[in-house]
Amino acid sequence: MPRPKKGSRLGGSAAHQRKILSNLAAALIDGEEIHTTVTRAKTLRPYVEKIITKARRGDLHARRLVLAKIQNTEVVTKLFDEIGPRYSDHLGGYTRITRLGPRRGDGAEMAKIELV
Repeated sequence: MPRPKKGSRLGGSAAHQRKILSNLAAALIDGEEIHTTVTRAKTLRPYVEKIITKARRGDLHARRLVLAKIQNTEVVTKLFDEIGPRYSDHLGGYTRITRLGPRRGDGAEMAKIELV
């Protein structure tokens, strides 16, 4: 039986958390910035940075690895055609998290995560 990771999950189960991260990453790549909670932004950052690093390689194997994580082919095409070559000279640090303050409805701390 797999041992759960320490700390709270974004969703109820490991599969739900994988889907949340996949959808957040697709939205970030498509719009190049999203507004979400600080916890989700901090969890999303290493996930997206690894995906962009694979997109910098640009080969077929890297594309298939990314397609296993993000199922939206239009987003993956944009990632490999536009975003990957843009960061070809960067060694990391492709995202920036900016805190926005509490959300009006429930007071959750909001953040904007964007591609640098």
